[in-house]
Amino acid sequence: MSKLVTIYGGSGFVGRYIARRMAKDGWRVRVAVRRPNDAMFVRPYGVPGQVEPVPCNIRDDASVRSVMLGADAVINCVGILNGSGKNSFDAVQAKGAERVARIAAEQGVGHLVQISAIGANAQSDSEYSRTKAKGEAAVLAAFPTAVILRPSVIFGSEDGFFNRFAAMTRMAPILPVVGAKTRFQPVFVDDVAQAAVLAAEGKAAAGIYELGGPDVASFRDLMDMMLGIIRRRRLVLNIPFFAARIMGGAFDLLQAVTLGLFSNGVVTLDQVRNLARDNVVGDGAKNFADLGIVPTSMESVLPEYLWRYRPSGQYAAIKESAKNLKKA
Repeated sequence: MSKLVTIYGGSGFVGRYIARRMAKDGWRVRVAVRRPNDAMFVRPYGVPGQVEPVPCNIRDDASVRSVMLGADAVINCVGILNGSGKNSFDAVQAKGAERVARIAAEQGVGHLVQISAIGANAQSDSEYSRTKAKGEAAVLAAFPTAVILRPSVIFGSEDGFFNRFAAMTRMAPILPVVGAKTRFQPVFVDDVAQAAVLAAEGKAAAGIYELGGPDVASFRDLMDMMLGIIRRRRLVLNIPFFAARIMGGAFDLLQAVTLGLFSNGVVTLDQVRNLARDNVVGDGAKNFADLGIVPTSMESVLPEYLWRYRPSGQYAAIKESAKNLKKA
């Protein structure tokens, strides 16, 4: 294990899969996170001492530099969906990305990978998308040979997309969504991790890659697919954008007046703006094919972790089989 990689946000949803793959490939892995005690679950990804969580504040130069010392590769997975206080979109996704890239260049790091998102656009009305684009530009200015990955919505056993909506079906007969016609191209988290590892190991050409799965579907179609998997019938109710903007603005205001005591985990105004645009791989963009990766379908993965939201949970298959026997 002669090579070292520093993964900023390495205990997050995507970062943990990258850390596991890098460890499997024989790298020493330094997982840079705000609270190392909450990231101890990454240590068993390798042999004792191979994967270690270390404290880091991406808003501070000295902190970012200290955990990068001696690194042969750097991967930045840090991103947020709801800016609050000092952890604003600009501080984390723009200035944070610039800081990592600048210090990586100063220290002579061999390879840099930046995890961004489809929809990054400097002219967007969404602060999330604008700061993602600003971060990308800063990364390429400081580290021209960097690889930037732009995934669509990511699914996997710890995701905050299908798990969130599946959990909502337990509480009400209606499943409200914003932007039912908006199209997504969901991508499996381990496919994104594989792309990041290839880039970190110098097996991918520099540039921007847009990562989407094999299927493109509307928000409503994704919810219908999920409902079929968890064996529940719910009315998928589309919330008009004008109403969603009012809701998002109200929840944002509540978060602001409570100084962050209430964290807007329902829907933000910025998220509503993003939901008004399709989230799919653009025509002519570099993608999985350029990396030699065949993306994984949702049908092969979703049942493996959404079964727990079925009315009978792990016993659903047994009950269904029993019903078929009675019919026979």
